[in-house]
Amino acid sequence: MDVKLDPSRDDLPLMANTSHILVKHYVLDLDVDFESQIIEGTIVLFFESGNRFKKRSSSTEVACLSESNEACKFRMPEPCQIPVTNTKTFSSKIGYNDFVICGKGEKDTSGKDGNHDNQEQASGISSSKYCCDTGNHGSEEFLLVLDCCDISVLKVEEVDVAAVPGIEKFTRSPKLRNQIVHELVALPADRWREQLDYYALCSQAPGCGELLFDTDTWSLQIRKTGAQTATDFPHAIRIRYRTKPQGRSVTWTSDQSGRPCVYTVGSPINNRALFPCQEPPVAMSTWQATVRAAASLVVLMSGENSAEPTQLREGYSSWHYYVTMPMPASTFTIAVGSWTEMKPEICSSNDLATERSFSPSEADFRYVGVCGHMEYPCRFQNASATTQKIIPHRVFAPACLKRVCQETLLPLIPPCLSAAHSVLGTHPFSRLDVLIVPANFSSLGMASPHIVFLSQSTLTGMSQLCGTRLCHEIAHAWFGLAIGARDWTEEWLSEGFATHLEDVFWAKAQQLAPHEAREQQKLRACLRWHRLQDEVQNSPEEMQVLRPNKEKTGHVSDSGSSVIRHGLNPEKVFMQVHYLKGYFLLQFLAKTLGEDTYFSFLRKFVHTFHGQLILSQDFLQMLLENIPEEKRLELSVGNIFRDWLESSGIPQPLQRERQALAECGLAQQVSAEVAKWVRVNRRPRKRKRKDREEVFEKLLPDQLVLLLEHLLEQKTVTPRTLQSLERTYHLSEQDAEVRHRWCELIVKHKYTKAYRDVERFLQEDQAMGIYLYGELMLSEDPRQQHLARRCFELSREQMDRSSAAVVAEMLF
Repeated sequence: MDVKLDPSRDDLPLMANTSHILVKHYVLDLDVDFESQIIEGTIVLFFESGNRFKKRSSSTEVACLSESNEACKFRMPEPCQIPVTNTKTFSSKIGYNDFVICGKGEKDTSGKDGNHDNQEQASGISSSKYCCDTGNHGSEEFLLVLDCCDISVLKVEEVDVAAVPGIEKFTRSPKLRNQIVHELVALPADRWREQLDYYALCSQAPGCGELLFDTDTWSLQIRKTGAQTATDFPHAIRIRYRTKPQGRSVTWTSDQSGRPCVYTVGSPINNRALFPCQEPPVAMSTWQATVRAAASLVVLMSGENSAEPTQLREGYSSWHYYVTMPMPASTFTIAVGSWTEMKPEICSSNDLATERSFSPSEADFRYVGVCGHMEYPCRFQNASATTQKIIPHRVFAPACLKRVCQETLLPLIPPCLSAAHSVLGTHPFSRLDVLIVPANFSSLGMASPHIVFLSQSTLTGMSQLCGTRLCHEIAHAWFGLAIGARDWTEEWLSEGFATHLEDVFWAKAQQLAPHEAREQQKLRACLRWHRLQDEVQNSPEEMQVLRPNKEKTGHVSDSGSSVIRHGLNPEKVFMQVHYLKGYFLLQFLAKTLGEDTYFSFLRKFVHTFHGQLILSQDFLQMLLENIPEEKRLELSVGNIFRDWLESSGIPQPLQRERQALAECGLAQQVSAEVAKWVRVNRRPRKRKRKDREEVFEKLLPDQLVLLLEHLLEQKTVTPRTLQSLERTYHLSEQDAEVRHRWCELIVKHKYTKAYRDVERFLQEDQAMGIYLYGELMLSEDPRQQHLARRCFELSREQMDRSSAAVVAEMLF
């Protein structure tokens, strides 16, 4: 693999040398300070070195293997062809004193000279040289590379795990620190509690030697003098660091009640500006975290336990969470704010049994077949957990949204969880928190282990948008979290599945009759067809491909580093092609094979691959192997790649389905209503008395969306018609999907009486309002352009950075 990375492009580098050494566990100990907007503390990393990397002969002393050129070229435009500098030269260039170590309480001068901030020229070390040589070539020292940016690293040290009292209880070599870590990491799953306790004790052990470190734009690089291999390198290190207010992994903002809060925003750079880590998905790790904040605040996190605060000194409290299922570091999530908690009302004894929380420590395991993942306390092997339809759940939101959450969101969670269980089986996670995040959240939802973020936009109108979005995020527990993509460019493996399953879950949650469910799903397919058409007409072809790396998908450099194409493109956040084309592929497969066959296979696939990372071919090959020959209908992995995953535009098989989508009964009902509105729109202002009034049918929210999309195709719609539309359907009170189309109609036809609806949408529905700014500007109407600029100025400071960048480009 020879990836050329141009710093002027929008590619995202994953720099960690995961092929040499892997983080197995993180222990975070952090303080959250809202006054300075900084998170500060320590992170202790416990490693396991790869067995590939024994000492090599001196014949391999080359600066840059062909498969790792991207790491070199990212920081230097010229090719990296020079030999690796030997240890003496390295040491003479950068002596120990060149690394300024700042302890807590000391003045951090790193911001002045840039030595420990992620700047282009962080210090005298030529990072591009040793990004090329992070292994163990000849006599060179091993270099640990972590993904890291927007962070001030203050100190790095080896941890003396041998100093932990009682450590000799489970180790044969109490004086060999790396052997202690190896045996700690290798403890069996049924000793998970003991393992967590020892991780915590080890994380508090004293340091036994500071390590040399340096940073560049995207990484933190650490070495120990004399450690030539990953095996020799310390397997437990402590990093003291602090985040920056402008760091891109978290956002400091205010909630809907005006109170300060901070949360992980699902940034394109993931968590590397929250803590130094190994970002590549292959670095599956567990974690535990202690977070201290003002006592008035609630700390939520991706964790198996429902943490309760521990009171510390006056005015402060501490929260502790842990995870025993190995997950990529990108799935770690935190939110700190003045959240109000809501729980379900006390249920009957039967319901309580259904919702009882089963912790991994319970010994009730049954082996229904051997799991394919690395060992951990797996719910799929817990007889009680496999029958648990509804897992324990809570809702958190600002106080001003408590009532609407209790009325709209909280009652939807049990039926949606139960529906998901009926389709896919065992819930991968033991509990669920749902948080309504601030208005600047750039999406309708985001799923992480044990916690889901939802936009406030899901709470308006009827329950349709809230229910479908909740089902989408619940589906990610299986596809996206329990089963992850090994190559992040294959987003469809997460988003396509969640989009497909949200319809199935929502139909079951509503307890719809089979024919009603089919009709609603056909209507949603019709809407998605329209969106996909718009997407392929208005986006670059190269960003419409679901498997852009083709046969190189999943490939990494020798060190484990790789590049995510267009990973930093701000517009990519708002593209839905992976959702839509992935959804239509799965629809196509379900229809081709028959739904019973398809969903039976899906449960088997989940049981086989939970806890693992996959590529597209893993899913497709298993699918084709598990269906009868007569049902394959000439399907093959190769032609699915060709027709669906490796081509831009609308797939050929889908184009043949276009007519069938339009024949949906609910869509035809909408067409009849559109015809009525067209007639109303054509009538003169003063019409004859004999003209009868049109009688309009009541429409579902999705039907309203389709109606407004059809009316957007009309060249002119009069103000009188628009006024009648609003009164007939109460459009300003509908859900955000409907109001978005209504705002488009307002902008297109310059319906000034309803500009307040546009202003409200841009302020309150920021996750969906981005392209309304573009429509306001393209109109070349001074009043609309002024409206756009005024709304942007009002929300710019609080707006998500990616969203703000896209809008600013539209406006200025």
